[in-house]
Amino acid sequence: MKFSVLTIFPEMIRSFLEVGLIQKAIQKKLIEVAVHDLRSFSHNKHRKVDDRPFGGGPGMVMMPDPLFRAVEHIRGKQPGRVILFSAYGAVLNQAKIKRLALQPHLILICGRYEGVDQRAIDQLVDEEVSLGKYVVMGGEVAAEVLIEAVSRMVVGVVGNFESVQQDTFFRDHQFAFPQYTQPRSFRGLDVPETLLTGNHQEIQQWRRSHQKARRKRI
Repeated sequence: MKFSVLTIFPEMIRSFLEVGLIQKAIQKKLIEVAVHDLRSFSHNKHRKVDDRPFGGGPGMVMMPDPLFRAVEHIRGKQPGRVILFSAYGAVLNQAKIKRLALQPHLILICGRYEGVDQRAIDQLVDEEVSLGKYVVMGGEVAAEVLIEAVSRMVVGVVGNFESVQQDTFFRDHQFAFPQYTQPRSFRGLDVPETLLTGNHQEIQQWRRSHQKARRKRI
């Protein structure tokens, strides 16, 4: 599984790759993450990748030329599905994560400013993805979320794949159950007796009957 990330802040992505299970997965060659500085594909002497929008308006727009050069360079080495993180995209969910995990190569464009020139979206992007109905500074955080969620689907990244299969949302309408650990009693709050019996059948029944439901919307 390979990820290619296009960003104007490569240090944000690289620092994310240096900790936890993602770092271990890279070291084990279970996943590969190539980080590309979009500015290196600009022919402007100041490495400029944005300009004012035609028609006026606040902010700046990411220019098409660096994006075309970058995506064509990456695809020239290995074809891949191009994803742009955008407030207008479909909201990321577990079903989409499982579909994306079947792709051998994902090319992730981290948008910034007021958006991306529509010509780049129309010609380069296979799908737009959003984390939710809110706006953040750029696509880097979204790229990190997607990399982590998709990487969990790769066997070996998480030590015990059964943990992944029991994840909330791994299957439709699947939700987790309450979890407890030591100590057995904490400030007068005790672990349910069923979990201490060692009877696996009873424990599974208890867990099914105590599955957490989706929280009501505020």
